[in-house]
Amino acid sequence: MARPKKQRHICKPPQTMLFNKGKGRETIEMGIDEYETLRLIDVTGLTQQECAKQMSVARSTVTAVYENARYKLSDSIINNKQIQLIEGDITICKNSGYCCGQCGRNKCGNCKHGSCERCIGIFHEPGHECFVIQ
Repeated sequence: MARPKKQRHICKPPQTMLFNKGKGRETIEMGIDEYETLRLIDVTGLTQQECAKQMSVARSTVTAVYENARYKLSDSIINNKQIQLIEGDITICKNSGYCCGQCGRNKCGNCKHGSCERCIGIFHEPGHECFVIQ
């Protein structure tokens, strides 16, 4: 029997579930975990190892999820397809509305990175807390 899939921790859920909308366009389904790997690695600039720690999964899992996400994103751009986000096996951070997007416990402006066991140790630039991470 295969072991159950591990829940992936999502710190910042997407604000929209459909991208590149258009009538008659083919739809690609992308998991929110794939979206989160793109956000953490490409937008936030984390390494795959840091992303894995943030999402509470193995680095090899992040590598596979990231490759799938990049393929789907490229297919959407090149072939003019829309992307529909689907939930899957995820856990959304209960503090996602006001946390820094890194460890799910610290507020921007009062960030004490390094003070909790989930923190990956990325510090904000003074005065740019919300722009650096989000």
